[in-house]
Amino acid sequence: QVQLVESGGGLVQPGGSLRLSCAASGRIFFISDMGWYRRAPGKERELVASVNSGGSTDYSDSVKGRFTISRDNGHNMVHLQMNSLKAEDTAVYYCNLVDSRRQHYWGQGTQVTVSS
Repeated sequence: QVQLVESGGGLVQPGGSLRLSCAASGRIFFISDMGWYRRAPGKERELVASVNSGGSTDYSDSVKGRFTISRDNGHNMVHLQMNSLKAEDTAVYYCNLVDSRRQHYWGQGTQVTVSS
């Protein structure tokens, strides 16, 4: 069993920054990909950013240049630095882990609200 625990969400003004963190624990044999998804009210869940075991990253067009994903393999953690936040970034953000068997694991979600 794998557990993912997110932290770092909250309320921030437009133009501000937040840093999300996710810690994975449990029976983890090999982590292939780690990433962040989000679901805004009334919208489908979408990929925000991901990083594979080799360190290659992928970003949604809507966050390129503003968000940075990083991975700490030694501690089984992934972070998302979010800068220049906009109202449209408001969503519940979910940590995602994909293991070597392509099994997906999800965190419980953390709310990010961008509002003045």
